[in-house]
Amino acid sequence: MARGFWLMFGAVSQLLFVMTVCRLFPFLRGGRDNGAPFTTGPWFVTDALLALQFAVVHSVLLYPKVRKTLSARIPSPQYGCFFCAVTCVCLLFVTETWQPSRGAVWRLQGFGRAFVEGAFLASWVALVYSLSLTGLGYQTGWTTWWAWVRGRDVPKRTFEPRGAYHMLRHPVYLSFLGLIWFNPVMTFDRMTLAVTWTAHIFLGSYLKDRRLVHYIGAAYQRYQSRVPGYPFIAFGPLGKVPPPGGES
Repeated sequence: MARGFWLMFGAVSQLLFVMTVCRLFPFLRGGRDNGAPFTTGPWFVTDALLALQFAVVHSVLLYPKVRKTLSARIPSPQYGCFFCAVTCVCLLFVTETWQPSRGAVWRLQGFGRAFVEGAFLASWVALVYSLSLTGLGYQTGWTTWWAWVRGRDVPKRTFEPRGAYHMLRHPVYLSFLGLIWFNPVMTFDRMTLAVTWTAHIFLGSYLKDRRLVHYIGAAYQRYQSRVPGYPFIAFGPLGKVPPPGGES
């Protein structure tokens, strides 16, 4: 019964991932100032809570101690699918219950609009590319789940920076920043989303560095000393971080 449950759970999580991407694309491309009426309660309270619930849940599930605790009940090969499913549910909760606001911070027309819409599409391409460098199947849980289904050893993830990872440590997060900021009609509710998730992305980048030092150790610390978190940050924890003891 347990095997049957996890077989079904893994399959459903992958379908949920596809459905979430299909809903997230038009949602992030939206932000049109359509003058939609407010629903019950202030829109900014609802939207801020929606944006925060995704950020908090996403970060908590990645915390090593939380993962260790949950792994007592969730088989290791299934944790990726579990994380993917919960993340997708949180994102769908955002897309399906988001409250629009009246007015906009900016409305671009002509060349400006075309440029921003092109940059939005380019950000999706960059996101897929960045995810492929570290294994999209690991991000969704597919790789570990499928190995388990076939009765094979779960392939271990190795730390081998490739492509964009030679220039910055967090190309996935940088791509996602493009998805939330390249909006030709930045309504006030979408600005709330962009600001909240930007804070989450930079905090998440810092926490991800700490997690990888925890799991990988000195090899990642040396990588941090060579490659900045983001190309436009020259100092601090998201810049180049000297390894302990002044190693090179």
